[in-house]
Amino acid sequence: MKWNQLARKGLWWLVILGVLASIPIAYERYQTEQQSGRKVEFVMDYRDLLEISDMQTNPRKFVSDQLVKLKQHGVGSMAVYEATLNELKLSRRIEVFSSRDASVLMQVPFSPGENFTYVLFTETDSQPQLQPLIERTFHDLGVRTRSWSFNHQPGMIIEMAMDEAMLKTMDPDPITLQMLKDEGFSIVVRMSNRRPFNTNQMDALLAQLRKLGVKRFIVDGETVPGFVSEKDTTNLDKMGELMRKHRIGLAVIELQKTEQKGFAGLAKRIHHNVVRLHSFTETDAQKLTENLSEEELKGRIQGVSDRFVLAVKDRNIRMVFLNARAVKNLDKGQILHPLDAIYAALDGPDGAIPRIQASGYSMGQAEAFQYVYSSWQNIAKVLVWAGAVALIALTIAYFVPELALALFLLGMLGSAGLLVLNTSLFAQALALGAGTCAPTLAIMMAIRTCREKWDRAEGSRIGFALLLLLRTTLVSAVGILFIVSLLNQITYMLVLQQFRGVSVLHLAPIALAGLYWLLFSERMTYKERVLRGRQILTSNISVLWVIAAAIIAAAGFYYLSRTGNEGQASSLERYFRSFLENTLGVRPRTKEFLISHPIFILGAYLSYKYRSALLLILAGVIGQASVVDTFAHLHTPLMISSIRVVYGLAFGTLIGIGFIAVWEIVVRSWRRWAPRLNA
Repeated sequence: MKWNQLARKGLWWLVILGVLASIPIAYERYQTEQQSGRKVEFVMDYRDLLEISDMQTNPRKFVSDQLVKLKQHGVGSMAVYEATLNELKLSRRIEVFSSRDASVLMQVPFSPGENFTYVLFTETDSQPQLQPLIERTFHDLGVRTRSWSFNHQPGMIIEMAMDEAMLKTMDPDPITLQMLKDEGFSIVVRMSNRRPFNTNQMDALLAQLRKLGVKRFIVDGETVPGFVSEKDTTNLDKMGELMRKHRIGLAVIELQKTEQKGFAGLAKRIHHNVVRLHSFTETDAQKLTENLSEEELKGRIQGVSDRFVLAVKDRNIRMVFLNARAVKNLDKGQILHPLDAIYAALDGPDGAIPRIQASGYSMGQAEAFQYVYSSWQNIAKVLVWAGAVALIALTIAYFVPELALALFLLGMLGSAGLLVLNTSLFAQALALGAGTCAPTLAIMMAIRTCREKWDRAEGSRIGFALLLLLRTTLVSAVGILFIVSLLNQITYMLVLQQFRGVSVLHLAPIALAGLYWLLFSERMTYKERVLRGRQILTSNISVLWVIAAAIIAAAGFYYLSRTGNEGQASSLERYFRSFLENTLGVRPRTKEFLISHPIFILGAYLSYKYRSALLLILAGVIGQASVVDTFAHLHTPLMISSIRVVYGLAFGTLIGIGFIAVWEIVVRSWRRWAPRLNA
């Protein structure tokens, strides 16, 4: 015990050294976030525009008018896909017929043994550019093509069934690319892996796109261009080399259900010239065309605006991709589209673009983060490593103090082995351990402090409660610094790698702090603790206990359902969130400022008199775990997370003081009126 008591003091010094080493690492991440990648790009899907125009009286005029409106409302970029016969048809550059339709058109007998695709060029100016493009595409597929004409209008025959031919991809339409550039738009290309990879052709295509000002691809499909398999990376290496040569980067789509294969590898090969993209899907856009009252439509437009602002400010999004779809409204007997509503969301009275600019961003082609990383971080991370292991050992020592030194030595040895096997797993495991232990240790220290107060209740109770919350949060902040410094890599900021175990960060501190409160917070021998544990496990279960367990289980399920990106919120809660966000600029977490921190303050205040108030202190672990978890979302800027935590403490303190005031009013009123009621 003597050696372990000395060891615990040494472990605390290691934790302090780890904290000091992590601060400059966190500062360099702050520099990365604040000094680069501050341009935001709104991108409209050009194919969606063509599909909507296909339902209009004058399709080309509609597209032309919408391009003007898009520029006026702040959309500076257009997304162009690899061309298909169907898209060229939507552009009104060609008309496509099956063999059956062509025979009717030419008024010749239909040949049952032929099922080809007939193409007519609607513009003589476009034929010289499009015909070689189509011929080369189908030649590479081993499909014969030949010239054809109808009424002196040039065309071609593709010896492939029309349904299949319409699916084949080719280089992006050069006429559309040049037209959009002339209109003043930047161009983002949707690039797929559907065609056989050819180095020379890809080099020529990238050179052409670079001349048109293309700086970034969005991958279209499940695999990146050049991907064959995890083992065969030859084409992926070539694709990365070509993208570096032409200085073209990628955009990674957030919240994808399935990861695009090869993306992380290609991103690494282009030195992470990657920006994060938020997609406003066609389904999202369709909600703006439903039968809504004027007030409901305004509410939805405001919601879209809030969504774009939050994406940029809170999640490092630098590209917002806009989709739209025409909808047949049977009640109105009209074809509706959401474009006007999208424009209102972008730069209306409370539009997203002015608010984004007011937050310190500018509109333009999205730029990748210039990652700030000094070589001294490698040395500093050794101290962080030792500090994190020491923090974990100290936390476990609150349960088994005799093992403090042994736990630290085993922890260093085990983590060293993990470092050799897998550096990413090493960093994540250490960050998860430190992030779990920090709020747990903070609450255990708070419980121990309150128990000590029972023996010498002196001083201001409110002052004690507020200082205890501050100290507890500072101890939890140790876990924050360790997570930020251990996972300070650009791949986490871009969510190319994801920090796993967010649910563990939420639940483990609650379970550990509860176990400590039940069995380890009082001075007992191990035998007495075993007896108490056995007594708890063999206690008679009443109906009240069953009801309480059901309530706790329901609360736990709701708590987990509210965790992470998939968490669901009611309409009332969404309105409350929006109000806080628009009023404060950064929304504090509800479970911190409205529930956990105030209950913790009330518990610390009451702990002078009531031992059962420790249960309220214990409830504070939810808020402390939430504080750490806020920084575990590594795609959120440090400044935003810091402001969120400060707001949570500030408002939680005010509400906690309000709880104390209400308690005193109720208690004093009871003391005053109880004798009269008994009389």
